[in-house]
Amino acid sequence: MSFNPSSELMRTAAGNPVVRPISDAEHVAFVRAQRSVSFLQTPAWGRVKTEWRSESLGWFLGRRLVGAGLVLHRPVPRLDRFTLAYLPEGPVIDWSGEIGAWLDPLAAHLKAQGAFAIRLGPPVRTHTWSAAQVKEGIADPGSKRLTDISGHWSDPVGARVGSRLREAGWLSQSPEDGFGVGHPQFKYEIPMAGRTEDELLKGMNQQWRRNIKKAAKEGVEVTVSDRGAEDLKAFHDLYVHTAERDHFTPRPLRYFETMFAALSAEDPERIKLYMARHQGDLAAATVLVRVGAHAVYAYGASSTAKREVRGSNACQWAMIRDSLAAGCDVYDLRGITPTLDADDPHVGLVQFKVGTGGQAMRYVGEWDLPLRPMVYRAFGLYMRRRGR
Repeated sequence: MSFNPSSELMRTAAGNPVVRPISDAEHVAFVRAQRSVSFLQTPAWGRVKTEWRSESLGWFLGRRLVGAGLVLHRPVPRLDRFTLAYLPEGPVIDWSGEIGAWLDPLAAHLKAQGAFAIRLGPPVRTHTWSAAQVKEGIADPGSKRLTDISGHWSDPVGARVGSRLREAGWLSQSPEDGFGVGHPQFKYEIPMAGRTEDELLKGMNQQWRRNIKKAAKEGVEVTVSDRGAEDLKAFHDLYVHTAERDHFTPRPLRYFETMFAALSAEDPERIKLYMARHQGDLAAATVLVRVGAHAVYAYGASSTAKREVRGSNACQWAMIRDSLAAGCDVYDLRGITPTLDADDPHVGLVQFKVGTGGQAMRYVGEWDLPLRPMVYRAFGLYMRRRGR
C-alpha cells in the first residue's frame, strides 16, 4: 500500500509548491488529515532518533499546506556543517504527479541548509505478489527470487517514480537482497479494507490457523500492556533473549522507553505493547504502531521455553483483530528479503509471513541525490570503512 495523501488535498494544478519549515503542530495536523502515513514520517519519530537532528518541512500552494516531510539530519564526521538529509518512507506528497515540482524545491531548501545529499524512500509500491504466487515460487526450483515470478501486479505510478528519479540524477540505494542501509524495499502486508475477521482468518494457511487455535486451547492470554515501565522491561528482557537465539543485535531498553514516550505523547493510540502470557509466564510480546489506517508490526519477542504454546501467533492475531476494529486498511508485517531459495536462511521469514495470507510488496526503495558530490563521496568512503 502506498502512503498517498488525499487527492483533494494534494491537487497542484494551481502551480508549483514552495518548501518551508513547519511546526510540530502543523505537521501533526497534516498527518491526521491523511488516510495513511508511515510512522517514520511523524514529528514524534524525530524525537526517537536522538542521534539525528530533525525538522519538519511543508510544501505550500499559497497558504495551503499540501505536503509534509520529516527530515533527519546526520552530520559528516569532522565536517559538522554538512549533513545527510534523510526522509525515511517519505515525504508525504503527491507521487502520482510531476515529482520534479515537489523534489526540486526540497533539494534547493536542504542544500541552502548545508545538506551534502538527500536520501528518501518514496512510499510507492512497484510490484505486488499474492500469497499463492509466493508459495508457488518457493515450491518451484527455477524461481530463486520474487522477481522471477511472472503474473504479478505492477504499479505504473511506482515505475514512473523510479524512472523520473533516475533521470533527475538520483542514485538507487536498494541492493538485490532488499536490505540496504535504511528501510527494506520488499515488505509483506495484509490488506484489510472491506474484509471481516472471519475472512482474514480463512485467508491464513492451515498452520497459522492451527497455531492460533492451539494458543487459545493452551490458555494463552493476550493483553495490551497498561503497566508502563514494568511491562516494557519484561518485553525488553524477552527481546534480548530472542536476539541471542536468533543472532541479531538488540536495541537498548532506553531506545524503547524513548520510542513509547515520544509516540504516545503525540497520539495515545499510536503505539501499543501486546503481552502473551501462559500460566503466568511471558511467552511472547509484540509492538504495534498505527498511524491512521496503517498498522505496523514493529517488534516481536518470544520465549524459547514456551514456543510450543504459540504465543507469537496469539499476539499477531490480537494485533490484526484490533487493527481491523480500528478501521485499518493494511496490517504491515514489515521487511522480507525477495529470496525464494529453499537453501537461503531468510526464506523461513518469508514463509512465516506468507502464512498470514497477505501479499508481498516491492517498493521504489531508497534513493540518494548528491548535492555536494565531493562530500558525498567522502561520506560514502567513511561509511564503507566502518561497515555502515
